[in-house]
Amino acid sequence: MTRKFLLILTVFLLPCFSLFAAPTVTKIMLVGDSLSAGYGLKQEQSWVYLLQNKYVQSQEAIEIINTSVSGQTTDNALLKLQTQLATHQPSHVLIELGGNDGLRGFPIKVLKQNLRALAEQSQQSGASVAIMAVQVPPNLGPRYTQLFAQSFADIANETQSYLMPFFMTEIATDPTLMQNDNLHPNAKAQPQIADFMAKEIATWLNKTN
Repeated sequence: MTRKFLLILTVFLLPCFSLFAAPTVTKIMLVGDSLSAGYGLKQEQSWVYLLQNKYVQSQEAIEIINTSVSGQTTDNALLKLQTQLATHQPSHVLIELGGNDGLRGFPIKVLKQNLRALAEQSQQSGASVAIMAVQVPPNLGPRYTQLFAQSFADIANETQSYLMPFFMTEIATDPTLMQNDNLHPNAKAQPQIADFMAKEIATWLNKTN
């Protein structure tokens, strides 16, 4: 082939290649605790694993980067956040934290400070943020429980983050969906959580795209 022919061929083929270029992947970094880390379950049973498989099967360009750790509190997560953001460079960050703070009776002021910092640092990296409205058992009294629940809405509003409903609200009241500790969802609950989160994440992405 002559150089002239190759040049002409390239000019015609480049637009064709762009039509078949891989779509931009939405990278969701999940910053959570045992509820998202699959505590007491095999990895392939967890809702995150099931949801990622669903995205793969439906050929949706969504990748969940799960940084969840069992027992993680908001202050634990803050210590690692900058490194995780730099490493994974997510387009979206979903914060599913606060449960362990509440179970340990952390002051509401500290919880809100940490949630605010998690959201703002994620946004400064260029990511859109969702904060899950976590709830805790009323062991520490109605006032603490109410202030705790309100914290997530307050910080979502202050940081203009998306407030996502808690995936445990209905599951936690059904003993057949809970492990023996009455704190963690069992394997039977995981597909339900995956379906719930698929809908909520779709709503969130539609609002940010």
